[in-house]
Amino acid sequence: MGAVLNLFVFGMGYSASHYLRHHAGLFAKVAGTARTPEKIEELGRAGLPALLFDGDSADSRILPMLSEADALLVSVQPTAGADPVLNRFGERIAASPAQRIVYLSTIGVYGDHGGAWVDEATRPEPASKRGRLRLEVEDQWLSFGAGAGKQVVVLRLAGIYGPGRNVLDDLRAGTAKRIGKPGQVFNRIHVDDIGQAIAAALASRVSGGVVNITDDEPAPAPDVVAFGAQLLGVEPPPMLPFEEADLSPMARSFYGANRRVSNARMKGSLGIELCFPTYREGLRDLMNNKQ
Repeated sequence: MGAVLNLFVFGMGYSASHYLRHHAGLFAKVAGTARTPEKIEELGRAGLPALLFDGDSADSRILPMLSEADALLVSVQPTAGADPVLNRFGERIAASPAQRIVYLSTIGVYGDHGGAWVDEATRPEPASKRGRLRLEVEDQWLSFGAGAGKQVVVLRLAGIYGPGRNVLDDLRAGTAKRIGKPGQVFNRIHVDDIGQAIAAALASRVSGGVVNITDDEPAPAPDVVAFGAQLLGVEPPPMLPFEEADLSPMARSFYGANRRVSNARMKGSLGIELCFPTYREGLRDLMNNKQ
């Protein structure tokens, strides 16, 4: 980790807290934020100290901690065309000793490319308001880094799965669906491999910019559900045509974006060797570990 000693994390959600549970020992001091007192209490039980920041209210102890931070991890949902962290703490971060900032974004910024391969050089074309907002905030962080002399790395994450968030759980709960849409594929990444990517990005293996974080095999969602059912020894749910599926507006919007996202830069620049190159290895591991 080099000279990085103290890490501050804005937004200790699923991916960030999972990273910390496995990598916090790399730092002399780790602290961060959560949105609710209940989440702060949960993180505390896991040995992860958190302070309140919900976009409006902020614990006064955050400011002195930022003055000591050597690196930042930012995993906070943007709001109303802006990043809450930059809005509230931009000046303090600019003056802080932190030279390395990792911002967790999403491959959703690419929009629909008809199933074609895309990489970091592909022009993002987000169709949803959610995707456009993410892209705006990415640009804000990259511009902030250039102006403040900080190295900002934007990690665009594929669909996240891992312990407590996977198709095996959905099958056990009876909520899994197999929705067929010809030619549709989705990109995925195991949360352990996100942790690898965060660690590599904080270790200054790239000078900044954007890196896609995804596994090797974009795949149709029904294939993943069927494989999970095979592991559990149960019948997969029946195939539903996309047009007949009862989906929330957000879930339906995911099917409007079809692309295959390249992870070549992740492997080359970050030096990542995936623990789970496809959903098969990931689900087998979750099954073996009863997660």
